[in-house]
Amino acid sequence: MGYKMQNPTMFSLDLNKAKPYLAMASLQFGFAGMYVITMVSLQHGMNHYVLAVYRHLVATLVIAPFALVLERKIRPKLTLPIFLRILVLGFLEPVIDQNLYYLGMKYTTATLASATANVIPAITFVLALIFRLEKVNLKNVHSIAKIIGTVIMVPGAVIMTLYKGPAFDFIKLHGGSHGSATNEAEAKHWVAGTLMLLARCWGWSGFFILQSFTLKMYPAELSLTALICFVGTIGGAAVSFVMERDLNAWKIGWDSSLLAAVYSGVVCSGIAYYAQGVVIREQGPVFVTAFGPLCMIITAALGSIILAEKLHLGSVIGTVLIIFGLYTVLWGKSKDQQNPTTEKEILQELPITDIAKSTSLEDNTEGCARILNIPAESTLTRET
Repeated sequence: MGYKMQNPTMFSLDLNKAKPYLAMASLQFGFAGMYVITMVSLQHGMNHYVLAVYRHLVATLVIAPFALVLERKIRPKLTLPIFLRILVLGFLEPVIDQNLYYLGMKYTTATLASATANVIPAITFVLALIFRLEKVNLKNVHSIAKIIGTVIMVPGAVIMTLYKGPAFDFIKLHGGSHGSATNEAEAKHWVAGTLMLLARCWGWSGFFILQSFTLKMYPAELSLTALICFVGTIGGAAVSFVMERDLNAWKIGWDSSLLAAVYSGVVCSGIAYYAQGVVIREQGPVFVTAFGPLCMIITAALGSIILAEKLHLGSVIGTVLIIFGLYTVLWGKSKDQQNPTTEKEILQELPITDIAKSTSLEDNTEGCARILNIPAESTLTRET
């Protein structure tokens, strides 16, 4: 009876533990779709500066009403320190990250753009160490694993940048010949495009770290998302007017350009910023960046089918090294997260005593050891 009554509770606990994993895994499918849709839009002449502006304008219009209604009672006061952080957040990801990403992907492939994102966990881990969001103990195997994994990812990123290698078809379908032609035309910009994609990873990692700090001061995820997208729209528009003087670039029709702006704005800016903010508060910034390899696999398949992209040997070798290093880091981090929980469970667990025996419970929570003697139950007591 008791076991059956505990099942719903245990299931609820397991579901709550699985929510961050399900949320981040689901986002990777959304990101993979964005890589492909955006690539099609850029190949049809969409200006990447303008696309970034439209993307965050759509996200602002979608998220702002929910933020105004759902968080009207819990929204903290917007102080100057918080506002300055939001300004930096709106510049790091919506402006720097997005424009480097769009231009870098235009010069390379959607598959490589998603593959370079696997470097983000290593960069985020290094930044988290600098800002004391992560701890490393050189006497601990798990901490050493995090360092080794980070070091392994560096040569992977270098190989992806400097060595292209022979190409081969991931899936031998050629429905999107226009993508292949465009990639060959941009082949001379391969190194520059890869460097842009890697530089973009620093912007995105910095965004995660600053978002983690900002959420502690402004714990309203929807409102923060709306403000970031709004600031990104204003900042992106200013950059676009400086870099692109042709007003015809702002024209958008009922085509792939509109689809790219709406899809990326709703899914990859609005929903993604909010979901990442919620998970960052619970699991930390490094956890949020841990699901990139799934996105790369999905993008590689979609890119081969829709865009007729080809994988290059250098990208494959670099990706394998990055993924190996990534999961070495994650293994070390997962063990770090399990240890505190295990200690707490041990301290909170009451021992079961046998007849004529007593159990000592050692409590170290206050610095000094205290011995708690739990006397055994008498036979008379149990019978009553």
